[in-house]
Amino acid sequence: MLTFPNAKINLGLNVLARRPDGYHAIESVFVPVQLNDVLEVIIAPELGTNELAYTRSGIHIPGELDSDLCSKAVRLLQQGRELPGLRMHLHKAIPLGAGLGGGSSDAAHALRAINTLCRLGLGADELAHHALKLGSDCPFFLHGDACIVRGRGEVLAPVELDLGGHWIVLMNPGIHVSTAEAYRHTIPTGTSWDIEGMLRNGPGPSWSKELPNTMEPWVLTTYPMVGMLKEHLIRMGAYYTAMSGSGSTVFGLFKEEPALPGLPPEVAVWKLRC
Repeated sequence: MLTFPNAKINLGLNVLARRPDGYHAIESVFVPVQLNDVLEVIIAPELGTNELAYTRSGIHIPGELDSDLCSKAVRLLQQGRELPGLRMHLHKAIPLGAGLGGGSSDAAHALRAINTLCRLGLGADELAHHALKLGSDCPFFLHGDACIVRGRGEVLAPVELDLGGHWIVLMNPGIHVSTAEAYRHTIPTGTSWDIEGMLRNGPGPSWSKELPNTMEPWVLTTYPMVGMLKEHLIRMGAYYTAMSGSGSTVFGLFKEEPALPGLPPEVAVWKLRC
């Protein structure tokens, strides 16, 4: 089975408070974008029950294979049940430490692929329960639509968001930003937003004020290149610009196709039609 785990961007990210369990309460709008990894999972009976042969290509992922979220997804589904041997290959194209949720998306798609391939019969709620064990934003990637996200990332409310015909430009400076460090240096706002009301007004310049990313101050100060790329997007005429998640990717929304500026070779740029 071949799947294409997608990235996401955040329209606004409000870090509300640190929770007693150590996580942070957030509010955001997660929007899927068609920047994809490639994940293939096949049944391999010759490997034996609950055995996994896992390989990777593309962007280098540091650490042992067993610490990879896709590997953890397989082991999670093997708990309490016998699965046939599996071969899994991940081709990594979504940058790491970029605020795009690539690792979480890979894990969610692995769960869904194995559920289908091995006919486990897990429903949406059960898959979401497993996904949350792997990461706060993993449950989102089991959905195909934009969602208002609350809690620590697991409270999802699908939302109609019409960006048809608009363009998204993503810029990644090749810098890995630690999510834990970004949260540690973000001052919680303590104030909830009326995200539903903001979205009802439709896309426009008001979003930059109404839907900021409250993690930006520390990241843009610590990694000036991220801020420089955001300024590039503003000069290009984006009606909304923001850092996605904890960074380091920034993006701009445009109502017409923009011309891309010349940028240093280490900066990866994607121009996507909504």
